[in-house]
Amino acid sequence: MTPEQPGLFDMNEPQPAKKTEEEKKPVLTAEPSAPPIAAEETEPFFLPGVSQEPAWPEAENLSELHARAAHCTLCRLRSTCTQVVFGEGPEDSRLMLIGEGPGQEEDLQGRPFVGRAGQLLEKILQAAEIQRADVYIANVVKCRPPQNRLPDAEEVKACKGYLQAQIRLINPGIIVCLGALATQTVVDPRARISKVRGIWLNRAGIKIMPTFHPAALLRNPEYKRPVWEDFKLIRDEYRKICGK
Repeated sequence: MTPEQPGLFDMNEPQPAKKTEEEKKPVLTAEPSAPPIAAEETEPFFLPGVSQEPAWPEAENLSELHARAAHCTLCRLRSTCTQVVFGEGPEDSRLMLIGEGPGQEEDLQGRPFVGRAGQLLEKILQAAEIQRADVYIANVVKCRPPQNRLPDAEEVKACKGYLQAQIRLINPGIIVCLGALATQTVVDPRARISKVRGIWLNRAGIKIMPTFHPAALLRNPEYKRPVWEDFKLIRDEYRKICGK
């Protein structure tokens, strides 16, 4: 993290050793802050803990990547789910939403966010005057975990490369992380959703907004107001980058 974000991911960890000048180069900044370094704009987006090699650099489009994911056996989830829920939306979408993993309805239909949480997400998008058809929606893992549990660390690690490749191919202007797992996967493993939600972050020229997962709103209606405030920021930035 950069000095512009003191305590953002504070976990009472010991102070790290003094960094070299190269290590000091910022890769993620909070806004408002100093303008990003010019060279940062040309660097590829990356997820923490993912190198280029496992991120399927040979996949030239989403169809090729989807075909690879459909036959993936990198973790045990494929053996227990009905089908791979890869993601959906325009390949050139300027707005990408990332959840945690498919649920029962998603597993049956092969589409992300079609259950109760997905229906609530659609209502939020409609209120923000954003068409779902214009948004690319994906999850951290592409296969449903048994009993709709959260994906474990090994399952997330196995699937991270597909998510990174999706981001590379779509190259959105905005990424919205829906929930703690998506935020920790995309932003930083130490990130706390309660601390970072509603804060614009920036990596490689892509703006990132963490917010609560729609499922959390179903369990706790008090989250509806802060999520709506977050989506108003998302709406305004989306209009800006789309020239509306």
